[in-house]
Amino acid sequence: MISTFRQWTLRLGSYALSGIYALYRAHPAVWRLMARHYRPRMAGFARLNAWMTCQFAALDVPAYGDFLRRGGWEFRWFDLESYPPTGKASYVQAYPEHERCRNGRLEIAGSVVDESSGSSGQPFNWVRSRAELRAVHRNLAAYATMIFPAKRRFVINAYSMGAWATGTNTGIAMSRIAMVKNTGPDIRKIIDTLRHFGPDFEYVVTAYPPFLKRLLDELDAERFPWPEYRISGLVGGEGMTEALRDYLEKRFLKVRSGYGASDLTIGMAGETDLSVWVRRRLRADAGFRAELLGPDEQRLPMVFQYNPLETYLEITADSEILCTINSTSVVNPKVRYNIGDEGRLATLPEVLAAIADPAARAEAEAAMRVDGMRLPLLFLFGRKDSTISYMGANIYPQDIEYGLYDGNPYAHLLEGFCLELVQDDRLESRPTVHLQLRSGVRLEAARRDLLADTCRTGVLAHLTASSRDFAESLAEDPSAADLRVAVHEHGAGPFAGAAAKLKNVYLIKGTA
Repeated sequence: MISTFRQWTLRLGSYALSGIYALYRAHPAVWRLMARHYRPRMAGFARLNAWMTCQFAALDVPAYGDFLRRGGWEFRWFDLESYPPTGKASYVQAYPEHERCRNGRLEIAGSVVDESSGSSGQPFNWVRSRAELRAVHRNLAAYATMIFPAKRRFVINAYSMGAWATGTNTGIAMSRIAMVKNTGPDIRKIIDTLRHFGPDFEYVVTAYPPFLKRLLDELDAERFPWPEYRISGLVGGEGMTEALRDYLEKRFLKVRSGYGASDLTIGMAGETDLSVWVRRRLRADAGFRAELLGPDEQRLPMVFQYNPLETYLEITADSEILCTINSTSVVNPKVRYNIGDEGRLATLPEVLAAIADPAARAEAEAAMRVDGMRLPLLFLFGRKDSTISYMGANIYPQDIEYGLYDGNPYAHLLEGFCLELVQDDRLESRPTVHLQLRSGVRLEAARRDLLADTCRTGVLAHLTASSRDFAESLAEDPSAADLRVAVHEHGAGPFAGAAAKLKNVYLIKGTA
């Protein structure tokens, strides 16, 4: 039985830490000051608060208390790992909504219900309190002011509107620091808005990465006067390759990505100039990659910086990310929650120490000075099941995206892609890349074949260069190069009905 003294000691300590954290959320300038003066020793306070958050959930949340009792949990001072991880299957689906809230009650006034996209299965509902949403909006606004400094900031919010967390919350958060128009993913409205308000603003378009590419291609088709405007992009909801970033930054001044999840919160982590530099260096420097990710790691992760004082992250033995939201304002506490993403963590000093070349170290320090964040880094590989296996190699959607967009002169014709393992008449399984043309694009047979051949060549070149397993398979069996490419009209084939989906689906499984 937890003693009254112990309970009050924990409560006073946790509320004191939460109160201190609330100070730097009061204004974007204070948030930026904290992010620029974070030190690794502060991680101990973050871990302590994560432990307190778990213990509060054990005391105040009926579902979590029952979850612990069923697992034979025993209280241990300051032992965060004594609390078992939670997840959708083991916890969320096992208990009713109100039982997962503090004191077993839903807060009514001021609470907002968000819905996840259902890209991993059935959609889920997530309740957020008024205080929780205020914290989310402040953090996102503060990050945006650091990454996109401007005096006349105009945010065009092109995320899908409605019950989804990203679109509605991004619009509210950005209204704290900018003029905002919530257009949703309507290209015509966005173009009309840009032309109406003109080039006297510094625009930030918030959207999913593929939509930002569609917008760029449509603006190019209309001969939009890009040099007269200053337009940047803030993307999220899915990963983005450096090939796609390079394509987008031919027109956009800067494109940065944020990491979040409807299960937890938006704005858990964000890209900075330093994190983008680190990611590009990982692609080019095998020694740097081996030092940070391990000698056998061939994938290129997304790289973000995050604040452990608010979002405490851990990595399991299986390299999966556990997240604890360190806030007493969360009505439905998220404690050691496993969303199914694979990743690694590193402090800023660890990353800098891994850079062997003095010239590269100077580049990293210069990149760090742009945004000034001293926060630790998250290396995110994405969902562990987002892959198909072929000839002993794992192929990820990111591999395909690199091959399609890196130096492809026909990339402007494409709207999207998906990957499928198809079994042919000889009962041999081969990877097939399905390409969706942009709306209104019509190609005669010869140009369609040229597009398919160019894309096939690009994908094979990237796989051969980036995946040691694929390169070895190709050397041993040249038939491994039999990668098929199918070109589809907009909305046809596997893309039929895709317009009704919130996010792109990149893998088609179960056909082989």
